[in-house]
Amino acid sequence: MNPGYTPTHSQREDCARQLTAAAARVRALTAFVGLDGFVDEILHVVDKRQSAEKYVRLAKMGQWGERISAASGRSTNIELVSLMTKLGGNGPIMANALAGLGLRVTYLGLLGYPHLHPVFEEFSRRAKVHSIAEPGYTDAVEFEDGKVMVGKHQSLKQMTWENIKARFGKREFASHFGGADLVGFVNWTMLPYMSEVWEALLEELCPKLRGPRRILFFDLADPEKRLKKDLARALRLVVQFGRYFEVILGLNEKEAHEVAKALDIDAPAPTPQALSDLGATIHRRVPVQTLIIHPVSYALAIGAGGLAITSGPTTKKPLITTGAGDHFNSGFCLGRLLGLDTRESLLCGVTCSGFYVRTARSPGVNDLVRMLKDKTVKY
Repeated sequence: MNPGYTPTHSQREDCARQLTAAAARVRALTAFVGLDGFVDEILHVVDKRQSAEKYVRLAKMGQWGERISAASGRSTNIELVSLMTKLGGNGPIMANALAGLGLRVTYLGLLGYPHLHPVFEEFSRRAKVHSIAEPGYTDAVEFEDGKVMVGKHQSLKQMTWENIKARFGKREFASHFGGADLVGFVNWTMLPYMSEVWEALLEELCPKLRGPRRILFFDLADPEKRLKKDLARALRLVVQFGRYFEVILGLNEKEAHEVAKALDIDAPAPTPQALSDLGATIHRRVPVQTLIIHPVSYALAIGAGGLAITSGPTTKKPLITTGAGDHFNSGFCLGRLLGLDTRESLLCGVTCSGFYVRTARSPGVNDLVRMLKDKTVKY
């Protein structure tokens, strides 16, 4: 990483001071997030089984791919070890992280219907939770260099505007959509009718909005499987919300390349400078108020103030990686809600994500402050 992207300890201390000074304001902030919901099972792949209790893990994703490829034309047996079953989906993870930071969160999604799935019970004690259908299910197979998310998505087709109105209520939705300090719509890729929901909001609710412009955050989730024309349509809708909100569009590195393909933009080399240039090109075509791109080791944002970029506190031995991006998004949005500038908001994002992957739990504001001040944590 270029040393110019690495935050100095003075910059980290300054960010920590601002968070400390603003901590009392966090409890007054509100967030309305949706619309997905998954039950995630975190899995490792066994390389060698040493005993009933001990095994050697396949540490790299490529090793799993090689094992599967070697069995082509024959068959093979692959053992998966379940580490934990937890709430999943970009929305619940982001909302849970926001609640952990101290915001008053309302969540609408797919968490069980008519009864909440047990995996979301703790979440329901931290946030006001509403569900209109059964969750999806994900097998998150994790490696040291990435993860493979294997999903079962049948229930996600029930997240429609008609079901929202029938099972949650248009008036109730409009109240939260029109009043929350932060609104977040995530996981467009896996919700087949999300674009139709957005069109309904733009037509039926947005023209009636009053008061100050608030933050609306979008995360597409990995759109590789979606048609190019559908992704281009979704991006046009995201931009239209900029008439009513301060729109933030968050992308990880892979998602940035998928968006580039949809817009017929050539993919660059995998360097921070090249990705910054790609972000600027995407932003010209998708002129939201802020565009974020967050690879594993750093994050950048592009908006009216130009480019901001910072490295993050990565670790070679993460306890968990599923949900790291959602925690980044939560930290970044917290920074923006508290009035931090773009680079400082990025620093909140990478710190929130870095804390989560090290501990497998969502941080509070005090955890972010301590990590920012900790000189033993390298950014």
